[in-house]
Amino acid sequence: MSELALDDLYDLTAITDLALSPDGERVAFVADEFDSQADKRRHSLFVAPSDGRKEPYRLTRASGASSPKWSPDGTKLGFLAARECDTALRVGASDENDEEDADTADADDEPKTQVWIFDLARGGDAQQVTTRDEGVREFDWEPDGERLVISARDPTEDERETLERRRDDGPIEIERLQHKADGVGWLDSVRTYLFVVDIETGDETRIDTAYGAGTYEPLMGLQPAWGPSDRIAFLSNRTEQPDDSAVYDVFTVAPDGGDLRQLTDSDLRITQPSWSPDGERLAFVGGHPTNWYRPTEVYITETDGEYESITAGLDRTVAWNGSPDWIDDETLLAAIGDEARSRLICCHVNGDPAERIFEEQSEYSTISTFSASSSASESGSDIALVRTAPDATRNVFTTNSDFDELTPVTDMNAAFEDRELPQCKRVHFESGTEDSPETENGSIEGLAFLPATFDLDNPDTHPLVVSIHGGPMSYDTPAFNFGRTYWTSQGYVVLCVNYRGSTSYGRAFSEQLRGTRGELESEDIINGVEHLVDRGWVDPDRLFVTGFSYGGITTAHVVARTDQFAAAAPEHGIYDLYSMFGTDDNHLWAEDEFGLPWENIDQYREYSSITRVGEMNTPLLITAGENDWRCPPTQAEQLYVSVKKRGVPSKLVVYQNEHHNVDSPERAIHRLQTIEQWFNKHDPDHETGTETEP
Repeated sequence: MSELALDDLYDLTAITDLALSPDGERVAFVADEFDSQADKRRHSLFVAPSDGRKEPYRLTRASGASSPKWSPDGTKLGFLAARECDTALRVGASDENDEEDADTADADDEPKTQVWIFDLARGGDAQQVTTRDEGVREFDWEPDGERLVISARDPTEDERETLERRRDDGPIEIERLQHKADGVGWLDSVRTYLFVVDIETGDETRIDTAYGAGTYEPLMGLQPAWGPSDRIAFLSNRTEQPDDSAVYDVFTVAPDGGDLRQLTDSDLRITQPSWSPDGERLAFVGGHPTNWYRPTEVYITETDGEYESITAGLDRTVAWNGSPDWIDDETLLAAIGDEARSRLICCHVNGDPAERIFEEQSEYSTISTFSASSSASESGSDIALVRTAPDATRNVFTTNSDFDELTPVTDMNAAFEDRELPQCKRVHFESGTEDSPETENGSIEGLAFLPATFDLDNPDTHPLVVSIHGGPMSYDTPAFNFGRTYWTSQGYVVLCVNYRGSTSYGRAFSEQLRGTRGELESEDIINGVEHLVDRGWVDPDRLFVTGFSYGGITTAHVVARTDQFAAAAPEHGIYDLYSMFGTDDNHLWAEDEFGLPWENIDQYREYSSITRVGEMNTPLLITAGENDWRCPPTQAEQLYVSVKKRGVPSKLVVYQNEHHNVDSPERAIHRLQTIEQWFNKHDPDHETGTETEP
């Protein structure tokens, strides 16, 4: 066995999405691969037989691919990709009135995302179906497989001229309240509509009544779903002030644009509508519009009836990639966050309570996504899922609805089998608050990732990296993670604490953090560290802490509270809530938790770590994304200049052209390398005690 090296990132394949064919005999999936020469994260599309008897077959190579969806008869596979224009669209004589073709277009123009389809029965390359100037965001198949519904921006002539001026570095003019979105950019007034597209001819018809609106539309889309009853479900916000509302309602409409129906009452933030096989019911995930700490739940509605939650009794949130998928007209599967893992549940429309299934998953593995079939053949599989563990990278497995056996379909990371992969141990410790709602096994739960050679029966002390999750309404799981694996291979213990506010332990546990900042989560982090020190697992003189996004926020609060860490690295965080308001893309969230800043100045100041900078003495490495509009880089600058003024050892790293997340492989490696060097520089027992250049 050998240590994991930073360059091993280029050998990693991460499966991110999958779709089981209607007959259950094939699985399509998207895998992220890391291109060292182009410094890009590639999204490749594969297909594999669900019985695992043959290796996966690569369908796309050079360009990105996402959102694989099988045609209803399973003979075709649609997906989204930004590829060079299909030459079949340019072969033959041109109409003299046609616009300039792609061969003479501006060479700097990047291809837009369009819908492409592989005909797997006939073979050959993918066919480009759409040619939208602004690209296509989402799509779904018509039940007979001859048409698609897509969502796409559709600017007016005046709006098109405005967009051209922007692209030519003209002024950005905005009148809407929600004026930016991370990863999307400066917003505009262009509406996104649904279109019906004929696959054979490419002809499009806009559904004028089906359009998007609202604060979250730029990030969440319309999520169209074409049902067997020949109605199309989609999401939108039709309240009086959509940009000042976090509501997302579900609507249905006929393909010709008639008979628009609103199925929900503007009391939820809805995602992932999914039709039952007979088209009589619609399932979706619903959450409180502004209170993200409350568990999201699976809801069911008749096409003209009331809607109700069918998972409320579980008191668990639907996992990020755990949206409902039907296995028959009365039953559907979903995935929930359950005690620091994502696991499957079975939901029933007849009123029976939802139930946890797949006990064989174990407490040290988690499911990252899944897909089910409601019409699997006798030789097919009912369910495909992606499972991972600390010592097992993401891979596809299939099973039947009884979960009596898991069939491995992929083995995408054989190169990691000879690397030192971590052990994992769940640890429990008190929160320090007597009336705190407890988890099943103790007040606070953490996951300790340990070096492969760590002896639990006779432990010796190791340096510790505390890695704090974001959200805050997220949760750490026992999953493979490249960064954590790198730290353990270098001899560190890594502690991930699911502090109060984490969402896989029920509403009471999660909502403790709502309307406050700093005190509860930092206390849980510090108590978790003391727990590992008391167990003799970590060296109290070699403690380090880091976190990304909300993890960066918490890191700053931790070092304002204690000087026990040798060094810290708050990444892409927020440190001044008052100056944040209006500069990020989350004004509704801030208003819900803290009110408006000019009405609650003291509260905004109290919960900002920048007001306690005089208590920060820990050496800080502070990072930011240049174009991060979730946690703007000015926040990192404030913290950096403030601690620098006080003489605290500090360093600022800004990743140019990056949004909230660091996507470039080279920068992802630089990020880990720079944090490691910072910790080494301030590690009293490190060999050199000096920093080297990346």
